[in-house]
Amino acid sequence: MSVYLKDKDVEIIVEIIDGWPNNKKLTWQNLLLATQMRLGGRLYTRQAFARYLRIQRAFKLKKENLKTGPPPPPTKSIPLQKALERVKRLKSENQRLKAENHSLLEQFARWAYNAHIRGLDLEYLDRPLPNIDRQKTEF
Repeated sequence: MSVYLKDKDVEIIVEIIDGWPNNKKLTWQNLLLATQMRLGGRLYTRQAFARYLRIQRAFKLKKENLKTGPPPPPTKSIPLQKALERVKRLKSENQRLKAENHSLLEQFARWAYNAHIRGLDLEYLDRPLPNIDRQKTEF
């Protein structure tokens, strides 16, 4: 049976990825377990998550950040530690939103170009832009 996630569920899953701790390995299995706990026991599969581009991109971006980003320095102050975790989560969310915005701007440019050339058929609007030969100049 295919599982379709609601927009609200996708948003929650992306928030889980944004707030993923540095000391815990990010894998699809760990994400599935965290999602199951957060969403009240609903069972999903990696394939269900991979169907959603927002989840794929957030997962990939977070994996890259975990590999390259240094772990935060340990502190004895609990409020300071919580504040540092919040800052880390917000930075991750900001980076993900910038990547999503860039992707949406590319999609809009593609749709605008295709809409200008032809009708407003959705299948036609989703075609990629043609390659531009910058070496050839027409007068």
